[in-house]
Amino acid sequence: MAPRPALLATATAAVAVALIPLVYLGVRTAEAGWDRVRAELFTTELLRLAATSLALTAVTTGACLILGAGAALLVTRTNLPARRFFGVLAALPLAIPTYVGSYGWISMLDGFYGFWPAVVVLTSCCYPYVYLPTAAALIGTDPAVEEASQALGRNQWQTFTGVTLRQIRPALVAGGLLVALYVLSDFGAVAMLRVTTFTSAVFTSFNLGFDRTGALVLSTALVAVTLLILGAELATRRRDARYAKIGSGVRRPAAVLPLGAWRIPAVLALLAVAAGSFAVPTAALLHWMGEGVSRPGSLTDIATAAGNSLTVSALGTALTMLLALPIGLLSARAPGPLAILIDRLTYLTHALPGLVIGLSLVFFGIQVAYPLYQTTWLLALAYAALFLPLAVGAVATAAAQAPPSLEEAARSLGRGPLTVLRTVTVPLTLPGIGAGAALVFLTCMKELPATLLLRPTDTDTLATELWTHTSVAAYAGGAPYAALLVLLSTGPALILARRTLDPKDRP
Repeated sequence: MAPRPALLATATAAVAVALIPLVYLGVRTAEAGWDRVRAELFTTELLRLAATSLALTAVTTGACLILGAGAALLVTRTNLPARRFFGVLAALPLAIPTYVGSYGWISMLDGFYGFWPAVVVLTSCCYPYVYLPTAAALIGTDPAVEEASQALGRNQWQTFTGVTLRQIRPALVAGGLLVALYVLSDFGAVAMLRVTTFTSAVFTSFNLGFDRTGALVLSTALVAVTLLILGAELATRRRDARYAKIGSGVRRPAAVLPLGAWRIPAVLALLAVAAGSFAVPTAALLHWMGEGVSRPGSLTDIATAAGNSLTVSALGTALTMLLALPIGLLSARAPGPLAILIDRLTYLTHALPGLVIGLSLVFFGIQVAYPLYQTTWLLALAYAALFLPLAVGAVATAAAQAPPSLEEAARSLGRGPLTVLRTVTVPLTLPGIGAGAALVFLTCMKELPATLLLRPTDTDTLATELWTHTSVAAYAGGAPYAALLVLLSTGPALILARRTLDPKDRP
């Protein structure tokens, strides 16, 4: 593999590209002057926004941890009936954008607005971020450690809390972090459900109040909140290092826990979660699809929007994975303070509202890189800035599981760094790269605010067309776009779901 200096330089360049929106945010906020920044920050309105945003984030993240971890345990470690079916069903809500989930609920229920409806929608759409890594971690843990704990006299509950939970805690923390940052940056659901958070306030300040400076100061406060969350996650990661396993252990499935009388309640609970997260939006889409699309040429418009969505998502995925590869390899092959810093920096823009990312890249395109302005490449750069952590995590995990001795053997045979990267490292990490690409592609398909700002003229996607219709309560007109968006997103979600199934349960 490439020497550490070359890998560090490449990873630094990659994260620098992703931090372009953050640089813009800092420059424009500094231009406003301290007096203006202080006037915006030290207000009761900011405290109210912070309280609402943090409360929504905390409640939603807690609910996702409970649902995601519970579903993962039932699917991977118990004699739950139809485990493969429920394993796939638990991952499918990942294909539902939060604004589509909101669209489904509010179009079917009058008065479905406010804090708790937002918690319901965000939890139902986001808990797969916890379920997927936790299920994969439960499958990959060494059962010998748990068996040793039971042999020492601990019961099943003590073994779970003292051994299993510690083994899967990094996966739980990583999933919870993604949920927390997603909720902080979400715009579609909170806007449709009328909850005032940082993101909706940023949109209001810029779009309705024409107060760009106020919007940027609010975004700076959001970055500060993100830094606090990342600091807490980093402290947890240090504690988790004590419980790391030495050696790969024997690769065999863990013992299946009998549910007994709890089998039926467990099945009903999983079905209830699936009904709230997938069935309600789907039922709403079918209902409004039944209303028909009477506007001439609408099928052509839908097909064009679908083609645009696939094109820009594929381009964004390719750029994101290209930037993620050196960062993920650095984290896996040269761990240390610099690698941790670079990895954590990728999360800063992930928590920024897509509106701020869009505004910053509009400025960047006009002032610095005008040939990119009004092109799909600028939109792809926005996707890379937003979703780089999703790709980095997948690459780093796959690279950590690949034996570095094979790369060392290739180097000892005279192969150069780039040749080793192309012929050994990338093939070894290809499954992880594929999973990361599926997750990034899925998320690009669903992204809304940055796409609204940065899409080239006359380039509408499924997400932007859906927003255009639902913003004027034209639910029947928006239903075909929502249905096709969910359908196209289901494929990557199924790929991710299959990776969380035990090999003997896979089709």
